[in-house]
Amino acid sequence: MYGSNQRLGTSKTKSRAEVIGSGKKMYKQKGTGNARMGNKRTPVRRGGGHCFAKRPKDWSYRLPRKALRRATAMAFASKVRDGELFVLNSLAITEPKTAPIAKMLNKIGVGEASCFIGIAEPNPIVWKSCRNIERCSLVPATEWNAGTLLRNRYLVVTVDAIERFKKRFDQPTA
Repeated sequence: MYGSNQRLGTSKTKSRAEVIGSGKKMYKQKGTGNARMGNKRTPVRRGGGHCFAKRPKDWSYRLPRKALRRATAMAFASKVRDGELFVLNSLAITEPKTAPIAKMLNKIGVGEASCFIGIAEPNPIVWKSCRNIERCSLVPATEWNAGTLLRNRYLVVTVDAIERFKKRFDQPTA
């Protein structure tokens, strides 16, 4: 669903009716010595419209809310089961520097693999520290979904982020 919703579907071509040009017969049917000619903008001729013109298409669709919640919970559980989840007590950075985050990821054992860093609330200092690391994405707990959780190999999350994530599932669906 997440991939389908990102598809644009904006391709469009002109049909015979949309191409500029006359619909008049080019010349009379008989007596010219030439082959029969109809409309100037038929699909057979150069500059003519397409027979079956492409039209913009909307590929997006929505799953039921309960299915989305269940998929997100299952994605998180699969990371826990596979041993791809690392929980941090906190992620306190005072100044925007990439080196501390890179050292922390190497110490954990993530290394060159793709990782997802989950924090409780948006933090511009942590975001500036993470944005320069290749294959690393920083996402607040309010924006976690099955697509973002499964897109990366490892999850590195704080305890506060897990608590915020749990609160979303404690609320009944409307």
